[in-house]
Amino acid sequence: MVHVVLVAGATTLFAGCSSTPNDKTSNWSPNKLYAEAKDEMNSGAYDKAVGLLEKLEGRAAGTVLAQQAQLDKAYAQYRSSEPAQAQATIDRFMKLHPGSPALDYALYLKGVVNFNDDLGWFSFLTRQDLSERDQKAAKESFESFKEMVSRFPESRYASDARMRMTYIVNALAEYEVHVARYYYKRGAYLAAVNRAQNALTDYREVPALEEALFIMMKSYDALGMNQLRDDSKRVLEKSYPTGEFTTKGSRSVENPWWKFW
Repeated sequence: MVHVVLVAGATTLFAGCSSTPNDKTSNWSPNKLYAEAKDEMNSGAYDKAVGLLEKLEGRAAGTVLAQQAQLDKAYAQYRSSEPAQAQATIDRFMKLHPGSPALDYALYLKGVVNFNDDLGWFSFLTRQDLSERDQKAAKESFESFKEMVSRFPESRYASDARMRMTYIVNALAEYEVHVARYYYKRGAYLAAVNRAQNALTDYREVPALEEALFIMMKSYDALGMNQLRDDSKRVLEKSYPTGEFTTKGSRSVENPWWKFW
């Protein structure tokens, strides 16, 4: 008798565990689901929007609305500080819909996700030099923008993408100069020359090159390589006759070049 009671109790327990709350969206139309998801996004509840958009993807599979749900989900994931999930969603969208008219936006959004992850929209609040961060995401962001601009030069997102590409190139060049500056301050003058040379070789017409030449000049001077020092100084003065490093030997800390965004 005791055995029977225990089994009955266990059955009741498992039945309770298996029950799930009613899904209030079960009878919603795809359009209502989408409208609710947009409302959640507009109110900043991106995590809730992601859940609704995932349901919409399933219920409206094979429709344009399902494609839109994918893109909106990627954006919501990005705004929820989930860049890896956002990228995965975008990659899936591009694989499933290579001919979509929204492909330009998908590429643009992929660039934005990496741009934000690496460079940070509001890093100026902490005065952090963007060049001090890891550059992998910046390079991936640049490639996404580059592909978008190349394939869709007339896209509504092309102008902004080009501006971001310029910003990224400047940041990548400054990264090389940041490393060169690091080596110079620690007395590793040959390493400083090499990193400054990398910037000069790989980039053109970016603000950071003035400091790269200055670091080369100072490093060669410290190494006692006077001819190379004088050559670097000559190029610096010719290229930047009124530049801060030419006239002051330093740059303004209050207004670094990369804060034009």
